[in-house]
Amino acid sequence: MVQFPKIIQGGMGVGVSNWRLANTVSRLGQLGVVSGTALDQLFVRRLADGDVGGYMKRGLDAFPFPDMARRIWQEYFVSGGKPETVPYPNVPMHQRNSPRKLVELCMVSNFVEVFLAKDGHKNPVGINFLEKVQMPHLASIYGAMLAGVGYVLMGAGIPLHIPGVLDAFAAHHLAEYKLQVTGAAVGQDTQMFLNAADYVEGPLPLLHRPRFLAIVSSNTLATTMLRRASGRVDGLVIESPTAGGHNAPPRGKLQLNAAGEPVYGERDQVNLAELRALGVPFWLAGGYGNAQKLREALEQGAAGIQVGTAFAFSAESGMRPDLKKALMAKAIKGEGEVFTDPLASPTGFPFKVAQLEGTSSAFPIYQERKRVCDLGYLREPYAVEDGKIGYRCSAEPVANYVSKGGKAEDTVGRKCLCNALMANIGHAQTRKDGVVEPALVTVGDDLNTIASFLAPGRDTYSAADVVRSLLSGLPVEAEAESEQYLMATA
Repeated sequence: MVQFPKIIQGGMGVGVSNWRLANTVSRLGQLGVVSGTALDQLFVRRLADGDVGGYMKRGLDAFPFPDMARRIWQEYFVSGGKPETVPYPNVPMHQRNSPRKLVELCMVSNFVEVFLAKDGHKNPVGINFLEKVQMPHLASIYGAMLAGVGYVLMGAGIPLHIPGVLDAFAAHHLAEYKLQVTGAAVGQDTQMFLNAADYVEGPLPLLHRPRFLAIVSSNTLATTMLRRASGRVDGLVIESPTAGGHNAPPRGKLQLNAAGEPVYGERDQVNLAELRALGVPFWLAGGYGNAQKLREALEQGAAGIQVGTAFAFSAESGMRPDLKKALMAKAIKGEGEVFTDPLASPTGFPFKVAQLEGTSSAFPIYQERKRVCDLGYLREPYAVEDGKIGYRCSAEPVANYVSKGGKAEDTVGRKCLCNALMANIGHAQTRKDGVVEPALVTVGDDLNTIASFLAPGRDTYSAADVVRSLLSGLPVEAEAESEQYLMATA
């Protein structure tokens, strides 16, 4: 019988759910998850900062294609780290047919993150991707599978094609993925392909198909995934609108409350009886970060819960220490505020933003930011003449967006999440004029509950503290799942 984790650590942000956090949680017998979003860019910035601790080099040394690893190391590693005033190197933006150099960088960076998360233990590790960030999918997934990733999780859209991609890679077949292109003509070719044989050095490596968990927000989407996916869906994560990051838009016509946030109603609530009838394991997410909620989820037939915010503020997460400290201080006072911004994300999905002076969209520092789009993960592919594909982002300079057929009104309130999420983890880009990209922290509505994980007299807590707390309401035998590691790290 398959043993599923009771706790899935959320795959948050860019580098918040890093390999350190996932390694710790998986060692505890739960499912540690790394964020796969923009790992290629993050990897380059770690190398440009001198590979502190030598961890990236250790991962590169384990990569099965040594020539590929060597090329990337030689191009991007800066001994001792670049000066703070020098910008990070530019990396090409993804396209339907990305250059080989970028494909290799995706493979290597995803391998290294999963390899380090798995290092020193034999428990499964997961990786989380956003369906909205489609263009890096194939190379990123292949790199993660080369490292033996145990679970692939994906939300922020309907990832119908991903199970088939996992099947193809495991069988060493050509993998394909249909890119969503706005305005594409009927029959227009928008497929992306990756033939691993074009990249391997030596014999094809043995690959195991990871389990696939779709992150959905409704019974309808859950049923759609199970009926229409291109391969096996092994489970579902049911995410409510209180979860951090991107939220699914409310069903029906968008309405805003007095604060300007989307209003969710009865149509957005999930019927757990219908979920149980689907016959696959499911985890509940969004406001489930405490022992009572875990117990309730199990009693309602769930396999467990997914928890993000609590782990985001643990010592092991990649969030900048100063941001953790500032938001923790607010949480201790019960004064933490989270705004569900209907406009911030170029994807059009509502996006949770922690209200923190000097970072969030509520304060002048972000309102005054010069619009720049140089990372491009949230760009929208759109059809142009002769069957070609163009790329635009509603957070890029307005004139540029409009020149590509976009509507000026769609740029109002949009934020460059790509650069902001890099700033959240201490890898903010420094512009040539000396301006440093501001942060924009995303967390769940339960921000103020993180103070409950602090021991008396402490101002920080560990991922082990979170796991111990979450399991504390279960029978003793459930807590014993992680007791051996807890004792070893006490």
